Amino acid sequence: MEWFIQLGKGFGAFFFNPLLYLGLLFAVYLGYIRVKRERKNFTIRVKDGWFEFRTYIKKGWLLGLIFSIVVFLIGFMIPLAYVFTLTVVTVILSIFLKPGALSAAYTFGISFFIILAIEYSGIELPILQGILDQVTKEVIPGAALLTGFLLLIEGNLINKSASQHTSPKLVRSKRGLRVGIHESKRLWLIPMLVLIPSNALSIPIDFWPIVPTASGGFTFLFVPFWLGFGAQIRSQHPERGVRVIGKQVTILGTIVTFISAVGFWYPIASIVAVGIAIIGRILISVVYYVKDDAQIFYFSRGNQGIVVLDIIPGSPADKMGLQIGDVIRTVNGVQVQTTQQYYEALQLNRAYCKLEVIDDQGENRLVNRALYEGEHHELGVITFEMDSKWEKKVIS
Repeated sequence: MEWFIQLGKGFGAFFFNPLLYLGLLFAVYLGYIRVKRERKNFTIRVKDGWFEFRTYIKKGWLLGLIFSIVVFLIGFMIPLAYVFTLTVVTVILSIFLKPGALSAAYTFGISFFIILAIEYSGIELPILQGILDQVTKEVIPGAALLTGFLLLIEGNLINKSASQHTSPKLVRSKRGLRVGIHESKRLWLIPMLVLIPSNALSIPIDFWPIVPTASGGFTFLFVPFWLGFGAQIRSQHPERGVRVIGKQVTILGTIVTFISAVGFWYPIASIVAVGIAIIGRILISVVYYVKDDAQIFYFSRGNQGIVVLDIIPGSPADKMGLQIGDVIRTVNGVQVQTTQQYYEALQLNRAYCKLEVIDDQGENRLVNRALYEGEHHELGVITFEMDSKWEKKVIS
């Protein structure tokens, strides 16, 4: 019965953590600025303004549950002071309103070294001394392993969530030409169960925890962790570009997890693991940006037709199977090179539309569909060739 009581208390604490509600506001803000920019560029938004809010709420629960079970089965503990420090660090980094700064490598890594400095320097903070007393050499490896776990979750979410529904954006190239890029900005809520040193519950069996940990009891705490991601994709199909980053973060998370596990027996490995996490995550972002920026733009103006920068969900173009990166070569039998030619060709047949399309592999295909009242004016194709406003190239 006592276990259920402690579980209930730990779950209740989840709803008192300010990160849960600050994350809601941050997600709404990300949706607002995206919609505002898309309407400025294209006079229409691609996804509704609540897309980031729904992503924040929904996408991280399953992975949080899976890794909560792993945490419980291994039985490693982290000090409450680490959770408190992590909350403060996350809030501070969120002030910059850059979701990319909220990678697990940064939030968990910085918090780890702060706790490490407190433990080895003997700093005393009267107000927080009660929770700081829980910080011992035995529980520090758990914080390092948790960093590895969250990097694994981050890589998975980048690969499966951030690579989908990226946002189109108009910028100027170095030569002053108007071109299109895609960007992805995400914030995910990861609810996770962690074990906190406490006298509330005693160790139930001799062979648990699996790893060495502090002597004494423990209790449960559910924490609303944040994971953030931000990237601009210029030289690749946006889905492939984001997945390249996701794969690299997953590999980094695997390396950090294995090294940090050794830290339970050799504490120096925990420090090495978290250091690798921070440096590795910085290198992933910097190296990708440098390589991406040195290549030609994927959505550059070509002479084959109208380049599809994005598709409005639920539009005729979406139902016709048009894809990001396709080039519309002919409309109703008429070759098109400009936006004006594109719209004029659509008017030739108000009941039916036939397109010749070249996909991003260079293969030609024909797509066609009956049109309904009003659909002949706008298929739902977004292209950088539209006569719309654009913004200067930025690095974010």
